[in-house]
Amino acid sequence: MVREVYTIGPNQKVALARLKMLRHGVGALPVVDGEGALQGIVTLRDIDLAGHDVADMRVEELMSRELITCAPGTPLRRIAGDMVRTGIQRIPVVNGRGRLVGLVTQTTLIKGARDRL
Repeated sequence: MVREVYTIGPNQKVALARLKMLRHGVGALPVVDGEGALQGIVTLRDIDLAGHDVADMRVEELMSRELITCAPGTPLRRIAGDMVRTGIQRIPVVNGRGRLVGLVTQTTLIKGARDRL
């Protein structure tokens, strides 16, 4: 799990989300409120598919709201199964209060599997 996750607020502009993703070399940003509660996720793919007139939109207008999440300690086998079943590449990790505490990506799963070989 990646614990230091780049995030964005729901009221921020889509242009800023895109810039943050490109600057940090990530393909998605979890969207969190001021308390750190997960609200959604926005991806570069979402932005690219939405077209050219999205830069001034707020992130909350474009983000995906129905998310597959997991809790800390969720077995990697289950997370990997969810990724394969749904085609999702990133699964946010949230605590019991709905706050984002990390992110599991396909890359982190592969690194974890490699380290166990």
